[in-house]
Amino acid sequence: MSDEPVNEETVKHVAELARIELADDEVDRFASQFDTILSYFEALDEVPEVDHEPPLVNVMRADTVETGLSHDEATQNADETEDGFFKGPNVS
Repeated sequence: MSDEPVNEETVKHVAELARIELADDEVDRFASQFDTILSYFEALDEVPEVDHEPPLVNVMRADTVETGLSHDEATQNADETEDGFFKGPNVS
């Protein structure tokens, strides 16, 4: 990470990439805010490194086969069916 503060040109460049128009006072304010935000990332340097990956634990339940609805049960409450399939509105 750079020790240099965020300058106005950098803020203007980021604003241009984001297609945001900024007034001059906003550029100054954002430069200061970006500096503050980037300083928080320095805290990551203080996090100790881990030598190994923690073991993966399966937290999902086992799959079980269950009886589903029959074709007639599945379509009995449909507003419309055609040739045994659900029929929806035309989209176009």
